[in-house]
Amino acid sequence: MKMFMFGFAAFLVIGSAFADTPATTPVIHDQTGFLIDLDVDKILSSTDTSQACGIVPARLNYLDHQGREHVLDYQVEGIGCINQN
Repeated sequence: MKMFMFGFAAFLVIGSAFADTPATTPVIHDQTGFLIDLDVDKILSSTDTSQACGIVPARLNYLDHQGREHVLDYQVEGIGCINQN
C-alpha cells in the first residue's frame, strides 16, 4: 500500500512539473504618428465610424505575422455626417 501511495505521489509531482500552462502574451500598444509601419497579418476588430460625425477616436486590434496581438488607437473622421463633403 505504501508503494502504491508513493507511486501515485510521484506521478502527481512529475505530471505537474510537465504540465503545459499557456503563457499569456501581453498586448502591444502601438504609438500613433506619421509614417507608422504596421505588420498586420489578421485584423481582429476595428471601430465602426459609420454613425459618427467629425473627428472621433478609433481603435484597431490586429495580429502581426508572429502571432502577437497589437492595439492601435488613433483619430479618424467619422463618415456618418449628412450633407457634408
